[in-house]
Amino acid sequence: MAADVIILRGMVFYGYHGVHPEEQRLGQRFLVDLEARCDLRPAGTSDEPAQTVNYSDLYRVAREIVEGRPRQLVETLAEEIAAGVLARFPLVESVTVTVWKPGAPIAGSVLERVGVQITRERGRAS
Repeated sequence: MAADVIILRGMVFYGYHGVHPEEQRLGQRFLVDLEARCDLRPAGTSDEPAQTVNYSDLYRVAREIVEGRPRQLVETLAEEIAAGVLARFPLVESVTVTVWKPGAPIAGSVLERVGVQITRERGRAS
């Protein structure tokens, strides 16, 4: 696996995901972090954009999914983002996706946020 990583941290999207009906009706903010592992040496030595993965394109994959149709689970959002990155970017060998839900409705608790983090590799069954 490549040691090089393209990192997008703190992407903020508004989506309508959650188990509770009010979450899917009112919506809320979701934060996404993404790490795409790929060999960056060819891009670094050639200065050719075609030798790397465009950060804006990675951002768009996450945005399309989080701002798309409602899902019940942040686990599903993470899986779909990871699958989208691996499907669209052949240079990416593996991807780690963290989906944060700052407004999780947990009764009686005060916390910054809850989230899930997954790592998926190209060619490996989940």
